[in-house]
Amino acid sequence: MRKYQQIVNLLENLKLKGMIPNLDSEITEAEEKKISYLSFLDLLLKAEIDYRTERRLKRNLAGAHFPVEKDLDDFKFARVKGITKSDLSSLLDFLWLDNHSNLLFFGPPGLGKTHLSIAIGLKAIQAGYTVCFERVASLIKLLKLTDIQRKAGFRVNRILKADLIIIDEIGYTPIERKEANLFFNLISELYEKASVIITSNKKFDEWAEMMGDEVMTVAMLDRLLHHSKVFNLSGKSFRIHKEEED
Repeated sequence: MRKYQQIVNLLENLKLKGMIPNLDSEITEAEEKKISYLSFLDLLLKAEIDYRTERRLKRNLAGAHFPVEKDLDDFKFARVKGITKSDLSSLLDFLWLDNHSNLLFFGPPGLGKTHLSIAIGLKAIQAGYTVCFERVASLIKLLKLTDIQRKAGFRVNRILKADLIIIDEIGYTPIERKEANLFFNLISELYEKASVIITSNKKFDEWAEMMGDEVMTVAMLDRLLHHSKVFNLSGKSFRIHKEEED
């Protein structure tokens, strides 16, 4: 027992905690089945890899700040025009993410733009990418507080380091000119370094009025559209349809 505890202590000191939970059972099985030293080591190393993978997944999921979790299997493609199952299937190889391309989802409220963005974000995390989700109002608040609030600064730094940034609900609330400048600076910083998913109920030609600066808006759209896939969604609101069914 003393030797066993010494081994556990060594594993903890070496930060190999993934080996510890199943160590006793693995030792017993190795002794009973006369497993080779090499096979025994292989089992322990795989346990450590699985442990680290699970921890990284949980950490990235928590860091994403998704308001809810959404599944692509629940998306009603039959009720929405502008995106197909085939389109979605091609997106899930994440070649666009590796190339720092963007996804832009446009359309009226209730079509599932947020659903799609969160579901794709979850798949990206499962594939090993880091993701950050923010509604645009919350994002702008963070940008305004970065220099005076440590928590906001940490969050913005995480956003800047993420592989994928999802910015939801652009167009639902007005944006002041100073706020629009902060947003533009963020998009410029992310340009060709990370991928962005945008959801918006406003068409491109309405963005200048929303941002209050036509020149800046054109420059921002130029960066967003340079490497992007644009999906213009149309159809009947899921929420209205549900109310009618009820």
